[in-house]
Amino acid sequence: MFVPFFETLRRTGVPVSLREYLSFLDMMDAGLATYDVDAFYYLARAAMVKDERNLDKFDRAFAEMFQGLEKISFEEMVQAVDLPEEWLKKLAEKTLSPEEMAEVEAMGGFDKLMETLKKRLEEQKGRHQGGNKWVGTAGTSPFGAYGYNPEGVRIGQDGSRHKRAVKVWDKREFRNLDGDVELGTRNIKVALKRLRKWARDGAADELDLDGTIRATAEHGYLDVQTRPERRNAVKVLLFLDIGGSMDAHVQVLEELFSAARSEFKHLEVFYFHNCLYEGVWRDNRRRWQEQTPTYEVMRTYGSDYKCIFVGDASMSPYEIAYPGGANEHWNAEAGQVWLQRARDQWPSHLWINPTPERHWGYTQSIGMIRDLFEDRMVPMTLSGLEDGMRQLTR
Repeated sequence: MFVPFFETLRRTGVPVSLREYLSFLDMMDAGLATYDVDAFYYLARAAMVKDERNLDKFDRAFAEMFQGLEKISFEEMVQAVDLPEEWLKKLAEKTLSPEEMAEVEAMGGFDKLMETLKKRLEEQKGRHQGGNKWVGTAGTSPFGAYGYNPEGVRIGQDGSRHKRAVKVWDKREFRNLDGDVELGTRNIKVALKRLRKWARDGAADELDLDGTIRATAEHGYLDVQTRPERRNAVKVLLFLDIGGSMDAHVQVLEELFSAARSEFKHLEVFYFHNCLYEGVWRDNRRRWQEQTPTYEVMRTYGSDYKCIFVGDASMSPYEIAYPGGANEHWNAEAGQVWLQRARDQWPSHLWINPTPERHWGYTQSIGMIRDLFEDRMVPMTLSGLEDGMRQLTR
């Protein structure tokens, strides 16, 4: 009976397989979500969503399938979803208090409630506000939005007000996990986890359970074994563009820096402005007094480092192509010369651009940087960052 739901998920971009759908049906047959709408939602999501980037797509598909009363007639909705009448009755019993159920019975019972809703949807023409009969807003009708009725069915409202609607499916908590939106605090770490190379180093302070069991069996007494903790051995050199047009991206840069620091044990961070030149710095407050020569950075960190530039690449083309083009000082060599040296020093390199990719074609300097990096530029989105991490592992 959930075939239309399965088809809606596939149509809206959730790559649910037939095996996953059949597993969901088996769990429903086992009674894991009987008469509990919340349990039904989480069970369906757990069974048919295997990539967190699709969580928001699932929410939208779920809302379209089970909350579309404002778009289709009640009869069409029930036929499309094919919900058992007994389930609807049990749902009402679970959702409503005994006092509210008594009011429903006074109206003629749950069957009467559904029948009245169907009739009013068929009779009503256009939007209605106020009153106590029509499906509309700000009234006391059992059907509608932004009003109050203890036995109501909410239709076309962005959020619950009295928490008394029979079904409420407006809350979407995972919209920022969509692969095409800019990153947030929660999911930057998810993308960075793709760049991992495990190794055990440091002091032997982690319990080795398998080794302890083996040693105890061999020696006949408890012999606790320890081992070094497993850590991410990838080395990362991070160059962050700051100032100017990057001020609009300060928050996401802070989030990226925080996530990278927690994910990579070997992380070195330097700052630059617009384009790489002969000097970089670690502390922006002392950028003019304590700059580090770029040549020194290249001599210090070997070619085994993964080099990541983060910047909007939005500047005057002269800052990239000509000596003296920098807007803050006289640069003896063009920015593109230094960028090429960095690419030669760190063959595994990447440029992450926080500017939405759809705008890249309108800025000449972005095209120039992208050409210099031979298209190794990705947007700062979940899918973009994941693609970048894959490029760095090649």
